[in-house]
Amino acid sequence: MFRPILPGANLRDRLIACCGALLGLAVVGVLCSLTLGFVTSAPVLVAPMGASAVLLFAVPASPLAQPWPIIGGNTLSALIGALVAGSIHDPMLAGATAVALAIAAMSLTRCLHPPGGAAALTAVLGGPAVAASGLGFAFLPVAVNSVLLVAAGWLFHRYSGHSYPHVPKVKPEPAHQTVHPPTPPRGGVTPDDVDEAIQELGEALDISREDLGALLARAELHAMKRLHGEVTCADVMSRDVPAVSADAPAGVARRLLDEHGRHALPVVDARNVVIGAIGHAQLVQDAARVVDLMAPAHIERPQTPAFRLLGPLVGSRTPEAMIVDDGGRLLGTVAQSDLLMVLARNALPARRDGDGP
Repeated sequence: MFRPILPGANLRDRLIACCGALLGLAVVGVLCSLTLGFVTSAPVLVAPMGASAVLLFAVPASPLAQPWPIIGGNTLSALIGALVAGSIHDPMLAGATAVALAIAAMSLTRCLHPPGGAAALTAVLGGPAVAASGLGFAFLPVAVNSVLLVAAGWLFHRYSGHSYPHVPKVKPEPAHQTVHPPTPPRGGVTPDDVDEAIQELGEALDISREDLGALLARAELHAMKRLHGEVTCADVMSRDVPAVSADAPAGVARRLLDEHGRHALPVVDARNVVIGAIGHAQLVQDAARVVDLMAPAHIERPQTPAFRLLGPLVGSRTPEAMIVDDGGRLLGTVAQSDLLMVLARNALPARRDGDGP
């Protein structure tokens, strides 16, 4: 019964939301009472701000809680409510019409905000003080309340641990101090896949496409970790690999690639520290030395789970990953064929178990 209905919700975040709403609304109320009390006959703090505060402080990542939906949604809806109140004299019909038109207007202007419906209804049913304000009610106090509330939310979330305005974390964070963050495999979920799934679901979701895509990418990585997490780069890598010096002639790199049948070579300095990579794609250019042709190397540590190389290698952005120690010295390389062979062999027992006798 008391379990959170929102994924990711926890007691800490709920306590933070309570503190945020307390501080945010208190600041907005005090500032507006000091500045607006002499300017408008309407209440200096309107009820829809309470609903806006719930979104702003409890679910700051929601698309409905971003600055434009809060400011634009509340102000536009209050303006529509004031216009409808002056045109339709029956309060019940006027209230229903105002909310309906507010939803349409917020949708068209990409500022859908549920408290906007309350702002539209308040403009119609708010009583004589609100009616006396006319169209000005949308600006004083609604727009001013909304702007101050967003400012309070921005300041509060600088210390709450949440980003606001929310910026989706599209790429998973690097693991095991690797140089490159893990990338979903080439056959993984794409933004087009996300759009098609949302369309098939037929429901509006309170999460941005970017956040949903990032969530699916992380879930995909966790699934790969569950299946292949015990296999590390050290288990997969080729240890006896040729390397080329940065000062070597380009012809030396070409000869080593052909002799050993490799797609790329690590470029190392005098201390065997990897400083780049060179392959056939770089050697088509006209230059005398390797240092003038080499590309940045994809570097990983030996303890990195091997499945994290699926994206960079199978996605063909780099033919081989260079495995180095903590000092950056070359230990070995992992090629596409090495990785796919080991992961496929590792998956066979799980497939047999799932197939049954």
